[in-house]
Amino acid sequence: MTTRGRGAAAHRRRAARLKSTAVGGGLVLVLLMVFWSAVWPDVTGAVVLGGPAAAGWWLWRTDRLVRGRNRLWRQEEAVKSGHRTLAEVDAMTGTEFEDLVASLCRQDGCTDVRRVGGANDNGADVVGRLPDDRSVVIQSKRYTPTSTIASRELRDLLGVKVHSRADPAVFVTTTRFSCPSEKFALQHGILAVHRDHLGLWNNGASLLSLSEVNGQEHGASRHRARWKQAYEK
Repeated sequence: MTTRGRGAAAHRRRAARLKSTAVGGGLVLVLLMVFWSAVWPDVTGAVVLGGPAAAGWWLWRTDRLVRGRNRLWRQEEAVKSGHRTLAEVDAMTGTEFEDLVASLCRQDGCTDVRRVGGANDNGADVVGRLPDDRSVVIQSKRYTPTSTIASRELRDLLGVKVHSRADPAVFVTTTRFSCPSEKFALQHGILAVHRDHLGLWNNGASLLSLSEVNGQEHGASRHRARWKQAYEK
């Protein structure tokens, strides 16, 4: 049989099925009309009882679908985070880095997360609310690993923290902080997330867990020596 012949046969079978369905539906409708006086109590009861049940099933199914999509999104984000290297982060633009920081906040369970960085960001790139409902303000700087964050950059963030009454304020960077800038961060309650801590956050540690190591490592002369050896060749 040719392709055209097989197509015509399939079309005839579909037409026959549609005709049978239409005939069956029409017969059911005729029977309902003939015996309506006898069956209307049963039909009414089925509608009254079945309507709420169908609505409940639909709501349950919708909730399951939404939860499933949300769970899948979180799993995909976790996979992407686990495979994302700091070398890939170094290749990002400033805006892409801000988006990364925002996505890491969402993975931590933060809500109302928004990227607000731009030419007039006034020292804030990402804002949101922590899982305990405290507001958080974040400044992010994607600099080369050989750069150093100076204290004046943290002063700008401190002004935003005071103005917005955020707690905590976070400074995230792909490089390290100078000794004075780390001391400034500790004195004023700023969480200073340097490159090593960013790697931990990127690999699954929560942002708030990094507060336990805030101000550590990069201020040590031994660590600065290793840093220069690794990045300042």
